[in-house]
Amino acid sequence: MGDGRFQTDLPTGNGRFHTKASMKKRLLLFFSIILLLAACQETERPRPTAVPDAPDNTPVETVGATAVPDPTSTNTPSHTATPDPFETGTNGFPWWNDLVFYEIFVRSFYDSDGDGIGDLNGVIEKLDYLNDGDPTTSDDLGVTGIWLMPITVSPSYHGYDVVDYFQVDPEYGTNEDFLRLMEEAHARGIRVIVDLVMNHTSVEHPWFIESQDLDSDMRDWYIWAEENPGYRGPDGQVVWHSSASGTYYGVFWSGMPDLNYENPNVTFAMFEAAKFWLEEMNVDGFRLDAIKHMIEEGEAQQNTRSTHDWLQEFYTFYKAVEPEALTVGEAWTSTQQVVDYTSDEVDIAFQFDLALDVLNSAGAGLAQIFADTQQEVVDAFPPNQYATFITNHDQNRVMSQLRGDEGQARVAAALLLTGPGVPFIYYGEEIGMTGIKPDEDIRLPMQWASNSLTVGFTEGTPWRPAAADFPERSVARQTDDPDSLLSLYRDLIHLRNEHEALRVGDWALVEANSPRLYTFLRQTENETVLVIINVNRNPVTAENYSLDLELDGAVTAVPLYGLQPTTNPTNGSYIPFDEIPPQSVHVIQLIPEE
Repeated sequence: MGDGRFQTDLPTGNGRFHTKASMKKRLLLFFSIILLLAACQETERPRPTAVPDAPDNTPVETVGATAVPDPTSTNTPSHTATPDPFETGTNGFPWWNDLVFYEIFVRSFYDSDGDGIGDLNGVIEKLDYLNDGDPTTSDDLGVTGIWLMPITVSPSYHGYDVVDYFQVDPEYGTNEDFLRLMEEAHARGIRVIVDLVMNHTSVEHPWFIESQDLDSDMRDWYIWAEENPGYRGPDGQVVWHSSASGTYYGVFWSGMPDLNYENPNVTFAMFEAAKFWLEEMNVDGFRLDAIKHMIEEGEAQQNTRSTHDWLQEFYTFYKAVEPEALTVGEAWTSTQQVVDYTSDEVDIAFQFDLALDVLNSAGAGLAQIFADTQQEVVDAFPPNQYATFITNHDQNRVMSQLRGDEGQARVAAALLLTGPGVPFIYYGEEIGMTGIKPDEDIRLPMQWASNSLTVGFTEGTPWRPAAADFPERSVARQTDDPDSLLSLYRDLIHLRNEHEALRVGDWALVEANSPRLYTFLRQTENETVLVIINVNRNPVTAENYSLDLELDGAVTAVPLYGLQPTTNPTNGSYIPFDEIPPQSVHVIQLIPEE
């Protein structure tokens, strides 16, 4: 989502001007705040209405924060904690490369108290479905990370218009419930990240209410103009909204005004929110919403230099608070622009181009669509440092986009879970839940059961009725069926967990000489696997394909998933199967012979 900084020669509501020169002032003020934060002692966190100003020479004693280290200093502290398997990734990769994440809309996941609204205790009750903590079992889904959509106080059902950054929404539970969720998740080896919505707040946030006073010190916490500047947003939408006290900027809608990061007090407040969730609530990181909209430069309202500069400052700050913390950025834009946000702004970012071509390739039954995009992504990013997915809470669900074709959904799952990057699964995707916008209908209750309208989600009345296909699609119906979509997801997630090549291995396309086959190698120093996916609804016979392999020596082909190879590969042409079934995936470990 987005934030706007009106930076032309038009005055804001408080008579100030936002020009390019103001960026220099902002940076100077930012570093002044950092020095003040370094001098602070830990005290009670601020209430949403009480984030203090930070004048240049006045120590701020009501807010504790962690100082951002000077990267040029030889005295910068390093993270010296004893390595923990929970924090250490495979082969030197960060821990997140060992994970498969599961995106949860808490309102729709599981209701523990019968009020028809999902809650944190409901998530706790269903943790064993996600991962029971025992690597020897295979009846759990096997995911090792959770992303919770917004859980803080908000007037809306979705939570992206925040009212209090420090409190769990009472509909979902309490801060203590969240801490118990963290404890239970970590006990099972599950990491948890939460949505952090920094670009905007609700119009009901105390900050915005206060900013409507023309004489308030908080007037420029948001972007106000005395007159409507008249231009529209990056997608042609209305972004300037009228109110009794002036016109304000909100890139998404009038109920979510953008914060003004020209004001260092806003940065100060948001740093405090991030620090609170890392230190006091024990989260493992954040999904950062709408990062391409953080700071506008006049009519340039996305991907601005000012946005990149601010995110670098935020990166430095949160890594000083918790060096192991993960940020996943949402920048819904092209691959080359997404790359610009990684490394020193966010740790990884979602790959929207790749997600689109998962669907395009699965839908068309043509491998080259996805293969070309995967090659582009591999060439653009540091190895495996991007987030992969098929769809999320802002898009029509996978099964709906694929017109109910389960074979295509199986192909999409295989493309996601065998490829490089860090996979994210939207809740219900594993059972083929359907949903077409409006947004409420792509965020419907999780279909645990098929025997009633409440779908095993609640003992009360669901906040919104379940999808019409619940009699056919549910966890209960699929859990014991080895050929179900749910079983495929379980199998491939567990396979990924067990094989480092699938988690962190290099990726190399293998020429298959068939437009129906997507074939590639995943390789580390310790392991090589060959993946063969028939993306087409028709089989591929031996006379219609051959794999062009380059090997260092003799290898033995050991099946990990799918068909048993008929021969061991040699350099050059390799035909492992007489026939490759339609819309199927096969994983073969290539073990060097002694």
